[in-house]
Amino acid sequence: MDVLHERCAALDIGKKDLKACVRTPNPSRRRSRRQEIRTFATMTNTLLELRDWLVAEKVTLVVMEATGDYWRPAFYLLEDCLNVILVNAAHAKGLPGRKTDVADAAWLCQLGECGLLKASFVPPEPVRHLRDLTRYRTSLTAERTREVQRLEKELEDAGIKLSSVATDIMGVSGRAMLAALIEGERDVHTLAGMAKARMRPKIPTLVEALTGNFGEHHAFLCRLHLERIDHLTEAIGELSARIEEEMLPSPASLSCCRPSPASDRVSPRPSSRRPAATWPVSRPQATSPRGLESAPATTNPPASTSPAADATATAGSAPHWEPPPWPPPAPATPPTSAPATTDSHPASARRKPSSPSNTPS
Repeated sequence: MDVLHERCAALDIGKKDLKACVRTPNPSRRRSRRQEIRTFATMTNTLLELRDWLVAEKVTLVVMEATGDYWRPAFYLLEDCLNVILVNAAHAKGLPGRKTDVADAAWLCQLGECGLLKASFVPPEPVRHLRDLTRYRTSLTAERTREVQRLEKELEDAGIKLSSVATDIMGVSGRAMLAALIEGERDVHTLAGMAKARMRPKIPTLVEALTGNFGEHHAFLCRLHLERIDHLTEAIGELSARIEEEMLPSPASLSCCRPSPASDRVSPRPSSRRPAATWPVSRPQATSPRGLESAPATTNPPASTSPAADATATAGSAPHWEPPPWPPPAPATPPTSAPATTDSHPASARRKPSSPSNTPS
């Protein structure tokens, strides 16, 4: 099989030590590989010695399996100066037979040098920090929910059916009633009178729900549950504040997005596009009384007779651009004399009224 990485290393990591296998070209024999396996402890100083050895061997790829959380110290120390990939253990499953750490390291190195392993995603350091915070907050939130369920179990053991009436026993009304029960208050009417807001109409039902056998044993356990819940709530608030700080943009990214001063800004260029011309459309003339056809409608803009007329026509309307006439108008010629006529219709179009016939029938 073709070798893609001439100098490859693989780590089989355990809790106390790890096996490092380095495969490089054999200088004495052509087309052969030289393999060297060493054992290192997982302490920080020993891991630094491992890094120096891999750098001296000019390793171009380091492969390690994701074994629990034991891979983290070695990965974080090597990722700055070497090309390190983390692979799934199921993808690097060896052949059946005797399984040892040395054999696993050698097999992993052979797979890595041939490019048969797929690297798993390892986020950068800021994302790793943010992921640790969010995951821990999720765990604390789940733990607080379990603690509330334990508190409800103690109330059920004492015959207090507060959760059957109140939607949230950790609300303002529920916390006030629980604090009074822990302090020794046993009057159900007094306890029910501590209801607030929307719990006030449920006072008769609360009187029945708070009637039970709440003793000193239940008061002791409920006090511990409430203290634990308050501590978890405080820790969740601190984690949320820390997460907000981690999500803020860095000063370097803010400097890249900072707008330039007003003196450096370039004023926008005026638009070179011309506004669309508005062409008035003349309406067709009405039909003459004689039944003659009117003149055809035209879409050409009417020629203005004078500047005053143009100003009157455009007064009160939005200014618009009108293109120059094309083709250009012909030069003016002196008017010629024409016979005066008062009829706007040609003579051929006039009709004479028909006279009745004088022929005897």
